[in-house]
Amino acid sequence: MAEEQEIGQGVPMVVSPQMGPIDSTVESIRYRAQLIARNQKLDSGVATTGVSGFIAGFIFALLMVIVIPSIIWQVI
Repeated sequence: MAEEQEIGQGVPMVVSPQMGPIDSTVESIRYRAQLIARNQKLDSGVATTGVSGFIAGFIFALLMVIVIPSIIWQVI
Protein backbone atom coordinates (compact mmCIF):
# COMPACT_ATOMS: atom_id res chain seq x y z
CA MET A 1 0.00 0.00 0.00
CA ALA A 2 2.19 2.68 -1.34
CA GLU A 3 -0.52 5.35 -1.44
CA GLU A 4 -1.80 4.97 2.07
CA GLN A 5 -3.28 8.22 3.42
CA GLU A 6 -2.73 9.03 7.02
CA ILE A 7 -5.66 10.85 8.58
CA GLY A 8 -4.97 13.25 11.42
CA GLN A 9 -1.27 13.50 10.71
CA GLY A 10 0.70 16.62 9.92
CA VAL A 11 0.61 20.24 10.92
CA PRO A 12 -2.76 21.96 10.45
CA MET A 13 -2.56 25.11 8.38
CA VAL A 14 -4.73 28.16 8.90
CA VAL A 15 -6.21 29.30 5.63
CA SER A 16 -7.40 32.88 5.47
CA PRO A 17 -10.85 33.00 3.95
CA GLN A 18 -11.47 35.05 0.84
CA MET A 19 -14.12 37.40 2.31
CA GLY A 20 -13.85 40.18 -0.29
CA PRO A 21 -16.61 39.00 -2.63
CA ILE A 22 -18.86 38.06 0.28
CA ASP A 23 -18.38 41.45 1.95
CA SER A 24 -19.17 43.33 -1.26
CA THR A 25 -22.30 41.22 -1.77
CA VAL A 26 -23.44 41.87 1.81
CA GLU A 27 -22.90 45.62 1.37
CA SER A 28 -24.84 45.57 -1.91
CA ILE A 29 -27.75 43.76 -0.24
CA ARG A 30 -27.67 46.16 2.72
CA TYR A 31 -27.71 49.20 0.39
CA ARG A 32 -30.62 47.85 -1.64
CA ALA A 33 -32.57 47.01 1.53
CA GLN A 34 -32.11 50.59 2.76
CA LEU A 35 -33.36 51.95 -0.58
CA ILE A 36 -36.43 49.72 -0.44
CA ALA A 37 -37.15 50.78 3.16
CA ARG A 38 -36.85 54.48 2.26
CA ASN A 39 -39.16 54.03 -0.71
CA GLN A 40 -41.77 52.25 1.40
CA LYS A 41 -41.63 55.00 4.04
CA LEU A 42 -42.11 57.65 1.35
CA ASP A 43 -45.03 55.77 -0.21
CA SER A 44 -46.63 55.33 3.20
CA GLY A 45 -46.29 59.03 4.00
CA VAL A 46 -47.77 60.06 0.65
CA ALA A 47 -50.67 57.64 1.04
CA THR A 48 -51.38 58.89 4.56
CA THR A 49 -51.43 62.60 3.67
CA GLY A 50 -52.80 62.30 0.13
CA VAL A 51 -56.44 63.16 0.87
CA SER A 52 -55.68 66.09 3.14
CA GLY A 53 -53.11 67.41 0.66
CA PHE A 54 -55.64 67.21 -2.16
CA ILE A 55 -58.24 69.09 -0.12
CA ALA A 56 -55.73 71.79 0.87
CA GLY A 57 -54.63 72.18 -2.77
CA PHE A 58 -58.21 72.40 -4.00
CA ILE A 59 -59.08 75.10 -1.46
CA PHE A 60 -55.93 77.03 -2.34
CA ALA A 61 -56.79 76.83 -6.05
CA LEU A 62 -60.32 78.11 -5.41
CA LEU A 63 -58.91 80.95 -3.35
CA MET A 64 -56.45 81.97 -6.06
CA VAL A 65 -58.86 81.61 -9.00
CA ILE A 66 -62.21 82.80 -7.62
CA VAL A 67 -61.97 84.66 -4.30
CA ILE A 68 -58.95 86.92 -4.83
CA PRO A 69 -59.95 88.10 -8.35
CA SER A 70 -63.49 88.74 -7.07
CA ILE A 71 -62.13 90.89 -4.25
CA ILE A 72 -59.85 92.77 -6.62
CA TRP A 73 -62.70 93.48 -9.12
CA GLN A 74 -65.21 94.24 -6.31
CA VAL A 75 -67.71 91.67 -7.52
CA ILE A 76 -68.46 90.24 -4.10
